[in-house]
Amino acid sequence: MADEIAADLIEREETTVMFVRAVHYEPGAIRQAWARLEERVGDLRGRKFFGVFDVSTSEYRACAQLGERDDPAALGFESATLAGGTYLRTRLRGEPPAVYEQISPTFAAMAQTAIPDETRSSIEFYRRWDQIDLLLPVRA
Repeated sequence: MADEIAADLIEREETTVMFVRAVHYEPGAIRQAWARLEERVGDLRGRKFFGVFDVSTSEYRACAQLGERDDPAALGFESATLAGGTYLRTRLRGEPPAVYEQISPTFAAMAQTAIPDETRSSIEFYRRWDQIDLLLPVRA
């Protein structure tokens, strides 16, 4: 990872999601949460996927944007709303799984360049299989 991070400020709207909690905040548990989500959601095309980390509880959630016909309870999921507001955004590009190893250090570097809003969760927006937007909530 480069010393300088290319980042910009964006405004995000709230997003309603269904999610699976990772049992622990560690790579194996996170992979299991993603596998469960993807298996039960079925057709992944056209879906928006997010990884969400709550700093205050150290909880990670694998999320899919809620569609009109989705029934989270029937799929064994919970639902929540990802907070809107101001976020510092940077984009990671690379081959999985190596690109995933860049997530934590990049968030840490981003937190050094702005004042994080710890009342909102950090978000990983999976734009494509090889492209992830990291969204750090910041105080406006």
